[in-house]
Parts: sequence; C-alpha cells; structure tokens
Amino acid sequence: MPIKRVLTQGRVPVKIYTDDVADNAVEQLTNVSQLPFVHHHVAAMPDVHWGMGATIGSVIPTIGAIIPAAVGVDIGCGMNALRLSLSAAQLPDSLARLRSAIEAAVPVGMAGHGPGDLRAEGLSRVAAGLQPILAKHPKLHARWESQMGSLGGGNHFIELCLDEAGRVWIMLHSGSRGIGNRIGMHFIELAKREMDRWHVQLPDHNLAYLPEGSRWFDDYVEAVGWAQDYAMENRRQMMELILGVLREEARRGRLPDFQATNEAINCHHNYVARERHFGKDVYLTRKGAIRARVGDLGIIPGSMGARSFIVRGLGEPMSFCSCSHGAGRRMSRGEATRRYTRADLEAQTQGVECRKDKGVIDEIPGAYKDIDAVMANQSDLVEVVHTLKQVLTVKG
Repeated sequence: MPIKRVLTQGRVPVKIYTDDVADNAVEQLTNVSQLPFVHHHVAAMPDVHWGMGATIGSVIPTIGAIIPAAVGVDIGCGMNALRLSLSAAQLPDSLARLRSAIEAAVPVGMAGHGPGDLRAEGLSRVAAGLQPILAKHPKLHARWESQMGSLGGGNHFIELCLDEAGRVWIMLHSGSRGIGNRIGMHFIELAKREMDRWHVQLPDHNLAYLPEGSRWFDDYVEAVGWAQDYAMENRRQMMELILGVLREEARRGRLPDFQATNEAINCHHNYVARERHFGKDVYLTRKGAIRARVGDLGIIPGSMGARSFIVRGLGEPMSFCSCSHGAGRRMSRGEATRRYTRADLEAQTQGVECRKDKGVIDEIPGAYKDIDAVMANQSDLVEVVHTLKQVLTVKG
C-alpha cells in the first residue's frame, strides 16, 4: 500500500504508512520534522506509536547530528531467527518441559549468568571495543559480562515457531541489556546539557542532539556502535544456548537429532547507521524499524498470540529502505494491565506454551495492533518469505 498520510507542519514532511496513528505520536513526529538537520523527510512505519524520546516506528535521516533519545536506550535491540530441520510432528505433545529448560538456560528479566557460566566466546568478540569507551566514560560500567547471552524483560522473548510448511524455527528478541541502557541514558543526558549550555530551543527537550564536531559526538558514535555489536552478539549467544537445550533433549531421546539450516537472520531495529539517501550521506536512525533494502531478510514479529513473518526487503526509497519491526502497541502497559485479566490472557494465548500469569498481562496480544493490518500497509516495502506461528514463548 502507498503512503497513507503526510504531515506538513514541520520543516520537512512526515510520510506515514498507516492511518492508524495516535495523536501523541503525530505530535512527536511533527516535533522531529522541525529540526534543522533532518534530511528530506521523516518516515513512519505501519506499527508507529508513541515512544519515550521519539516515536517508535520512525525512520529519521540526519545530516551533521544525531539525536541520542531517538536511538533510545535499548540500543541495538532486534531479532534473531533460525530454522531447524525439525518438523511440528517431531515436537513433544507437551512443550512445558522444553520451556522450563530454556528458562533455566537463558537468564530472563534482570538476571545474568553466574561466574562459571559466562559466555566467554561472545565476550571476547566485544570486550576490546568497550575499554576505550570506559576509559573516557567510567560511569558506563554495568553488568555487561554476566548479561551476555540473557534475554531481559518487557517485550523481549524467545519463541519456538512453526512456518507454513510445519517446520520449526527458533526466534528471539532482545538488545544490549543494561550496558546499552546505561550508554543511552548517559549520552541523552549529555546532549540535554549541551542544549542548555548553548541555549538551544527545541520543540521537545527529549530531542536534544549531538552535532558533529561537538565534545561528545565521536564518543557517542563509538559507544552506540559498540552497543549495537554487543546486542548482535547477545542474540547470537542466546541462540547457542537454546540450541544447546534442544541438543540435550535430542541426546536424551526426547527429540530426534536435528540440524540448524542456513536460513538464519540477525537484525537490529533500534539503531543508527551511516547510509546514503536522496543524494546525501546521512545518519539514519531506525527506532522500531528494520532495514529493508532489496533482498535484505528481516523478521517482523506479531504478539505472542499472533503470526510473525520472515520478510525480504523491496528497497522502497520513500521508507529509506525500511519496514516495521513488529505489530506495534496500541495501548500502554498500564492500560493493558487495567483493561485485561488473567482469563483474557489465557484465552488470547490459547495453544501457546507460555506464562499466563498476571506478570505478563501487559504483553497480552490485545495490547498490540493487528499484525495482518500492519503487513498489508507495507506491501510496498517487503514481501513475505515465511509465515510463522509460535507454539512456545519465553518472556522475562
């Protein structure tokens, strides 16, 4: 479907791929479009909704500056998916034991690995890059070693899914954990201080930015790049842990032997990258959006009671070669908790082995937009390669 709505109140237009956009998100998008360094236009994906700092589902090209709050605090958050040689018929009738085993292997919520369980291989890949950052910004030190290979909470999840042919996939969603949050918060605060020091008037204080050549710009670029690498490695390490659980199940005779196939995807949806669009080299911030150049494979998850999709990018220039990162929330966590009950959660996740307690009511499928409507609104941006339905979900 084409662009559904264009906002023209700012210095550049905002092009939105849905009619389903709340007033508070419209206000945020308009505020971003007023900034003097935004290039050409702002794009808003079909899952667009209000977010802390900047709109979730927004794609913002900037020249000569980056807005740390637009990148956000879950730097490098994204998805990893891998198809196995297993089929639906080879899974046990009850997946409760398997969910418990995955929960035991992968720390969730605020938890991390103990000293004897640290993910040495993953840590060795990223450790050197953090040292020069910590030397200049010692406040950034956090539990990054123990949280390598851990899920976190909120909307982060691990799932076993079946595709349209009944083949088994592992799919997971997580980011840069506590260290990414620390980096994001630190540089958001530094950007706000710089705006105050320079007496810069902004439509929203959360849009404080760091210009190229300013005191903290290069440090932020280095730190945000490292956090994105950490997030990518974190997902890779979790995938290895999950595969280890499944291999142990096979060793014990509860699953047949299997192989991981070459259908694997690991992609960010909260990040900034150097790209070229509409004749200029820009810093492209995707906050709740994935890259969808021609041929790029991506993952668009629905809620834990809905379908998810493996997609291939179509390289649409007006979306800055981007697409949605999921269904997108249609209500806040607080509203979801007030509106729904545990019985609602059980009904909406029927057939999925997952937590069904009050602690995850804020993640109930009804709190999210209709993933099928979201997909229909981005048929110009991606094509569907596989349709997945989850049968097991682990949440923090």
